[in-house]
Amino acid sequence: MGLFDFPLEKLWEYQGTNPCPEDFDEYWDRALKEMKSVDPQIELIPSDFQVPYAECFDLFYTGVKGARIHAQYIRPKNVQEPHPAILQFHGYSANAGDWWSKLAYVAAGFSVAAMDCRGQGGLSEDVGGVKGNTLHGHLIRGLMDGPDELLFRHIFLDAAQLAGIVMDMPEVDETRVGAMGGSQGGGLTLACGALEPRIRKLAPIYPFLSDYQRVWEIDLAKGGYQDITDYFRRFDPTHKTREKVFTTLGYIDIQYLVKRIQGEVLMATALMDQACPPSAQFAAYNKIQSKKEIVIYPDFGHESLPGFHDRVMQFMLELL
Repeated sequence: MGLFDFPLEKLWEYQGTNPCPEDFDEYWDRALKEMKSVDPQIELIPSDFQVPYAECFDLFYTGVKGARIHAQYIRPKNVQEPHPAILQFHGYSANAGDWWSKLAYVAAGFSVAAMDCRGQGGLSEDVGGVKGNTLHGHLIRGLMDGPDELLFRHIFLDAAQLAGIVMDMPEVDETRVGAMGGSQGGGLTLACGALEPRIRKLAPIYPFLSDYQRVWEIDLAKGGYQDITDYFRRFDPTHKTREKVFTTLGYIDIQYLVKRIQGEVLMATALMDQACPPSAQFAAYNKIQSKKEIVIYPDFGHESLPGFHDRVMQFMLELL
């Protein structure tokens, strides 16, 4: 095993580099108040995809700033109600995926909701531009307009709003809801559990959206983090606004949200991950105050982690 980041013994102690804005908590309290003031105008439309043991729906709701957000929603038939539910969040640039990928949880007795992030590969709307893929620049979207306009603020709120909608479904037991996802989906899992602390179980895999300045300083602002490098090259080549940039990004840094999580966390980190470096992930993990466990894959990068999805399913089955 090579080493490009801190050694494991330092990772356990690392507390992050990116600055935290002084009004961070007030910022998110204000954001949640805005989210709760929105009339979601929920639509449940039967999907063309159906299976004999479940009902599949396209779920649409209105999020902050008026965007219509889409999620797949599947509920099992002939299951004792109320029953538990799972929220699923996808990786950067992708979408909620195929319906079949949720059916193992549905067959076990869960309702499942899988959100499309605004302006990425699914059906959710990005009201900052046009419908469809507006991916490039998402990480810094709104950076020059002030923290209330950051796109990932809105996406974090979309995730929390979806959790509340699912918890209000008559067939769902609001006290038995879990969340999961990898990369961007891992970051959204933690953000969702922080902003909707009723979530009981969280299973993030190598979470994205953490400790931006650390990622940039070790020259890994590439791939999903490329927007940071692009911003400085295009708009601030001499780094005059460096402190302001990273402080503003601090509002959407999951490492400072996770202290709000009340649910149990089962996380996976790969020590060779150069897309979401381990130190950035540990900056968030080390701040989680609820019951937690992290599973380390020393020789793996940003890829499939053998056995972890099986472990997550066993973890979520405890909600039944």
